[in-house]
Amino acid sequence: MATQITNYQCPGCTGPLHYVPESGKLECDYCGSGYTPGEIEAFYAAKNEKAADVAADAWDEAHVRAYVCPSCGAELLCDETTAATACPYCGNPTVVPGQFANAKKPDYVIPFKLEKDAAVEALKKHYKGRLLLPKGFAQENHLQEVKGVYVPFWLFDGEAAADVTFEATRSHVHTTPKERITTTEHYVVGRAGRVKFEKIPVDGSSKMPDAHMDAIEPFDYSQMEPFSMAYFPGFLADKYDVDAESSQERAKERCRNSAIAAMENTVTGYSTCIVRNAQVQVETTEIKYALLPVWLLNTRWKDKNYLFAMNGQTGKLIGDLPISAGKMTAWVIGLCAIFASLGWWFFDGDIWGVVGGLMIAAIISLIMAGSMKSAVISTEADAYIPSSGINITARSDRFSHRTVTRQPINNESHSGPKGK
Repeated sequence: MATQITNYQCPGCTGPLHYVPESGKLECDYCGSGYTPGEIEAFYAAKNEKAADVAADAWDEAHVRAYVCPSCGAELLCDETTAATACPYCGNPTVVPGQFANAKKPDYVIPFKLEKDAAVEALKKHYKGRLLLPKGFAQENHLQEVKGVYVPFWLFDGEAAADVTFEATRSHVHTTPKERITTTEHYVVGRAGRVKFEKIPVDGSSKMPDAHMDAIEPFDYSQMEPFSMAYFPGFLADKYDVDAESSQERAKERCRNSAIAAMENTVTGYSTCIVRNAQVQVETTEIKYALLPVWLLNTRWKDKNYLFAMNGQTGKLIGDLPISAGKMTAWVIGLCAIFASLGWWFFDGDIWGVVGGLMIAAIISLIMAGSMKSAVISTEADAYIPSSGINITARSDRFSHRTVTRQPINNESHSGPKGK
């Protein structure tokens, strides 16, 4: 796979230029000169009147080629002279030229802000403090590839119209010498409104794991630039193979969930609140195409590949880690023994105290195992609701009925911990 997409030459010495995130310039490998993307675009525009040679002003199909990895099928955009080395997705060392496909010009690009060294260092930190990580994984795994890739994303603007009905309760407890009485008031609560969303990202590459791309969100859109290939030297650019229409349902589902949550957040003053019915209509109002910076790190350990992704702008790194079966078993046994003993002691030998302790141990074990999995599909779009994006148009809080439960108090029982 190519390590450089386009070949810009230094105006001073004709040496190759590559984009350096730290300086935000294209720097010469030979004379050390640095140029902003705008300066290089202007230089090439003056040198050649053809907009295709400017790259920021045209997306020339005659000079762009799609290369296909024979191992996993990933398609990557390179110029016609780019050599292939290794695939950033599967680590396959050979990528052969594939059939050329028409390419749509992106609207925006967010330049890389972090260098390769930052990605490697972030991966090392990702290993630290992982109690269930197999012994030797951090030292013995082999970093196969570290590639900076401009990943294609569709950015969706939209609006959701939500009409949600909740069942809410308020509970009051008082005791008598013989009973503990709980009075619960039940309400039917309604909320309706509209929620706006801006630039919800959905990756447009079927070969890119959706969970990895969702988990490295959000990107800082304030640093988004009009599309220019001048940011590409030194990096790869992926080609979208999932169009906007096919991607839009993922964005809509996130909008639906966040719209319901936005309505629920306005239901206050109750002990519980449960969604009983939700009608949500989502419409997309604008769709933009952007290339966003991602570092892909492919490691191999015990004949298995592990893919990590880092946001090339913010530095957020994610990726699933292996779990040591031996360590997991030891932790489960230890936690069960500790919490079962505590339950037995606190509840004075009651078997339900032991059961409760075992349940706590199981929950902690699940949380520990879950912490090893950081690549997670996003189901909400809260981060993409603008500050004035929620408009509540209807509210209703209607009392439904009241229930009373009575629990006898056995003054002779001793339910507290020993010694009290």
